[in-house]
Amino acid sequence: QVQVTESGGGSVQAGGSLRLSCAVFGYSYSRYCMAWFRQVPGKEREKVASIGSDMITSYADSVKGRFTISRNNVQNTLALQMNSLKPEDTAMYYCAAGRRMNYCDSSPASYYWGQGTQVTVSS
Repeated sequence: QVQVTESGGGSVQAGGSLRLSCAVFGYSYSRYCMAWFRQVPGKEREKVASIGSDMITSYADSVKGRFTISRNNVQNTLALQMNSLKPEDTAMYYCAAGRRMNYCDSSPASYYWGQGTQVTVSS
């Protein structure tokens, strides 16, 4: 059974930084796409960033140049470094582990999920 656990959320002022971490257990981590999604109440879950088994990264336009996704295939961990945070980045952030080998997409149905970690950015 795949288990996904996030940590590192919190509250920060606009312009500040946070680093989210995620640990994944229960499958051949290096072969799967990993991603971070976020969700605010009343809106759909949106993909923030992803990193494939080939280490190719993808970012939502809203976070390009500010967020960096990285993975460690030895420790089975994923990170999201968030800089220059804005109030509109406030959301519940979820680590997502791909269900299909070597396949990255934006559909939430394509991933296993962690419990989420709250990020709050004040102005």
